[in-house]
Amino acid sequence: MMLSASSLAESDTRWRRRRRKFRYALRAAAALFAALLLWLGWLLMRIESFHGVPASAPGLRADAGIVLGASLWNDKPSPGLQERLDLALKLYRDGVEQGVPENAIRLDNDSYSTYDNLRYSRRIMEAEGWRTAVIVTHRYHGARAADIARTLGYDPVMVSVTESSVMNMNYHTTREVLAFAKWELTKLRLAFG
Repeated sequence: MMLSASSLAESDTRWRRRRRKFRYALRAAAALFAALLLWLGWLLMRIESFHGVPASAPGLRADAGIVLGASLWNDKPSPGLQERLDLALKLYRDGVEQGVPENAIRLDNDSYSTYDNLRYSRRIMEAEGWRTAVIVTHRYHGARAADIARTLGYDPVMVSVTESSVMNMNYHTTREVLAFAKWELTKLRLAFG
């Protein structure tokens, strides 16, 4: 079977078109990947540069303190949660001489995310007649917590942060970049219904 010159030329043209489309698709994928890396880098910069809101306000005053959750180990605070609880107790003692009385503590056992935690805490605050809250968390988690609080209408947004000496910060910071990216997409979904 012999192919004519015109059919060979047509076959060659189709092959070049496919190759050109493939190169365009490859360039578009590379551009999207580069944009994704830039966006994740920007989120990492926001996480790393966060030092609390307001950053330099000693003696924050608020109606409530919200300690963002971390895990319990055999019904006891994990070392990471203990760091957050220690900061919350320090903030509380800055305003009161003794520890936190049990009747001043409200628990939210339904949250599985920072968004849920702050949303449910907002409901508790409204039921108790409280208007302001200091959100207590680790520094790596503070920028996203502040952004979620702002989105949920906390005013003013106050986030007090602590560094961790017990957590694997490479893991938690990487996880936080991904969680922050997910939050930004969730925020878009919430905005557009």
